[in-house]
Amino acid sequence: MADTNAPITDAKRIELVSLFCGAGGLDMGFENAGFRTIWANDILPEACETHRNWSDSEVICEDIRNIDVSTIPQAKVVVGGFPCQGFSLAGPRKVDDSRNVLYKFFVEVVDRLKPDVFVAENVKGILTLGDGSIIKAIIAEFADKGYTVTYKLLNAADYGVPQDRMRVIIVGAKEGLGEFEFPRPVEKKVTLWDALSDFSDPDADEVCNAPYSSRYMSRNRKRGWSESSYTIPAMAKQVPLHPSSPDMIRIGKDEWTFGDGETRRFSWKEAAAVQTFPRNLEFSGDLTKKYLQIGNAVPVKLAEAIGRAVMNQFFR
Repeated sequence: MADTNAPITDAKRIELVSLFCGAGGLDMGFENAGFRTIWANDILPEACETHRNWSDSEVICEDIRNIDVSTIPQAKVVVGGFPCQGFSLAGPRKVDDSRNVLYKFFVEVVDRLKPDVFVAENVKGILTLGDGSIIKAIIAEFADKGYTVTYKLLNAADYGVPQDRMRVIIVGAKEGLGEFEFPRPVEKKVTLWDALSDFSDPDADEVCNAPYSSRYMSRNRKRGWSESSYTIPAMAKQVPLHPSSPDMIRIGKDEWTFGDGETRRFSWKEAAAVQTFPRNLEFSGDLTKKYLQIGNAVPVKLAEAIGRAVMNQFFR
């Protein structure tokens, strides 16, 4: 039996293409698992620059609708997270919605490159769209392209990420390769203390200091040192509170207030650590764009767990 933990040399690395790559959380996790990103695309210039800060991949910063699919190199794996705003009860194959062109592009790339495996990430709401008809239609579309597809709602906290973050992972393998089996959760949860206790106090320009809106104050935003964080969002103003902040107090329906003491959000560096990015990774752009990239990313450790399972099941 092959040693599934053996180091992988560059010569053995499996090449992948990444769509909607952002800063590269999904790509970085897969690279940690033994893959190599050879081509990536995103529309946000700051995200593309961040991706270039850590990878040697060709990164195309362009609206994906303007890219000629024939220019994308062959790869054994395609990864990405397509948006689902345009889906309706009619299903993705029948919706005449401009937002669905991004989903359709993902399908087109898979159909043209015919990778052995594709991996897609999405929000948990995709499971209930159209009373479940949307996810069924997506699976049927990829099945028509010759893929055995499985999906599962995962919590990143079960895979070494100090954050409760529910995401749907969809994995398709070419017919004949078998059905993907999702990795088992790790036994020990990582806490905010594990992730952040040795951080120095952030500089003022590293933390969003926007006023706390009524939306922000509509629910608890603070977890303690011994817990996992709430989900890191893409909007800076909605980032959770640092665990050193006082506990929030419920004062009514959808209404909370702060306890006594100094309150602050996670800095962008702390948010990146909660997303399990390396501490030395420099995110490009202003403060808002840094939070945006971090919140939109797939946590690196979650991606790595999926990547290792894909590697062990299909490429060993």
